[in-house]
Amino acid sequence: MPLSGCCAACCEPDELPIARPRELLPMRQEAQERTVPEPIELDLTTMAYGGTALGRYEGRAVFVPYAIPGETVRVTLVEDKRRFAHARLLEVLAESPDRIPPRCPHFGPGRCGGCQWQHINYPAQLRWKREVLRDQLRRIGGFEDPPVLKTLPSPSPWGYRNRLTLHALPDGRLGMWRANSREIEAIQECAIADPRLMDLLSSLDLELPGLQRLTLRAGAAEDDLMLVFETEDDTPPALEADFPLSCVLLLEDGTPVNLIGRNYVTEIVASYPYRVTAGRFFQVNTGVAETLLRLVSEWLAPDETMTVLDAYCGVGLFTLPLAERAGYVVAVEADPWAVEDLLVNTADQENVEVIEGSVEAVLSDLDVTFDGVVVDPPRAGLDVVVMEALAGMRPDRIVYVSCDPATLARDLKRLTDNGYRLVQVQPVDMFPQTYHIESVSLLTWAGHKA
Repeated sequence: MPLSGCCAACCEPDELPIARPRELLPMRQEAQERTVPEPIELDLTTMAYGGTALGRYEGRAVFVPYAIPGETVRVTLVEDKRRFAHARLLEVLAESPDRIPPRCPHFGPGRCGGCQWQHINYPAQLRWKREVLRDQLRRIGGFEDPPVLKTLPSPSPWGYRNRLTLHALPDGRLGMWRANSREIEAIQECAIADPRLMDLLSSLDLELPGLQRLTLRAGAAEDDLMLVFETEDDTPPALEADFPLSCVLLLEDGTPVNLIGRNYVTEIVASYPYRVTAGRFFQVNTGVAETLLRLVSEWLAPDETMTVLDAYCGVGLFTLPLAERAGYVVAVEADPWAVEDLLVNTADQENVEVIEGSVEAVLSDLDVTFDGVVVDPPRAGLDVVVMEALAGMRPDRIVYVSCDPATLARDLKRLTDNGYRLVQVQPVDMFPQTYHIESVSLLTWAGHKA
C-alpha cells in the first residue's frame, strides 16, 4: 500500500553535519595522544536510574550500560571523572540468570536508544524498577523506608507503543536517536511498537526531501491510523494515499493542519472514548493507561459531595472517570489544542469546568476549595508555585502521577514538609524494555485517615 509524496522544494537538502558529544569536540590532537585505558573487571551490584548497572573501581562508581547487577564484566572506561566513571561493556564474564537475548536487531551499544533493557527478562525489569524508585525516594526524598509497592506489569511487554516518532536521515531513511548521541539509527522494525505501526512503516513509499520528523500513531480501531509530518519551514507535502489513513502537517507552533482525513485518532481506555489530536500528549501504552485510571479513581475515592481538581489534565484521561463519581471537577490544561479535545471528550459531563491556562497561573487565582487533587505534571515535576498553592488549599488527598522518580522524590519531600503524609507509591510499567518508570503516589493531609 504505497504512499507517495513530493515536496515543493526542488532540490535535495544539504547533508547535515554530524553532531558529536560536546566533550569530544575540543583538543583533538590531545585526545589522540592519550593512552587508551586498559580494560578492567567489575562486579556489578545494583541498578542506577538511567538503566545502567553500577559497580565500583578504586572507590569510584562505574556505570555500565547493557549489563545487569550480579554480573562480573570486563569494561573499558570512556569517561573518567573524579567521583564516577562511565564504561563500555566489552565482555560478560559471569552472566546473571536474568540475561536474555534481545528481540530487536537494532538493540545494543551504539545502536537505537529507544530501549535499554531488552537484555533483561521481564520479571527482573519489574523488580529493578521498584528498587530504583525506592532508591530515589530514599536519597533525594529522604524517606527512610518509602512505601513502594511491587511494580504492576504492562499487559504486554512488547508491541505496546501506540505512537512512534522517527527522524529523517539526509538520504531519506527514517530512524531513531542512537543512545547518548546526536546521530540517527535507521530502523526497519521496532519490537515495542504496535504491530500496526510497523505494517504502516513498511508500506510507505516516501519522497519528501523536506521531511524532518514523521510520527506514526494508532487509535483504538484497527484502521484508525495517522501520519504526522514535520517539515522544514512548515512546507506542506503533496500526498496521495490508496488506503484509509489520516495525514497531518504539524506546524512548528504545534498547529495540526489536515492533509488527508482527520487530524485526530480516538483512544478508548476502560470504555471511555478520547479524541487525541495530532501533537497532543496521550499515554503511549493504552493498556497501562487503564491501570493508571483505575488507581487514580480508587485512591482519590471521589463521591458526589466532593470537588476535585485535575491538573495537567491533557485531553482528560482522568477527568472523565472522576466526573462520573465526583460532584464537581475542575480540569486545568495549558495546551489549547488539548483543551479542544478535552471539551469534546467531556461534552456530556455537566459537572466539569475546563480552564485553559498553566497550572501555575490558574491555581494562583483560583478561589475554590478542593477535597481531592490529581496532578500529572511533565517530567520536570511540580513548580514551587503549584506546591505552595496545594499546601494552601489543603485537599484531603493528593494523587501524584509521575514519569520521573527524581522529580517525584523532590516533590514528595516538599509536600510532606508542608503537612502531607506519603501513604503509598505504586510503580506501573508504562515503558517495558526501557528504564523509564511511571508511578502513582497517594498523599493525605496530616490528621486525615486514608
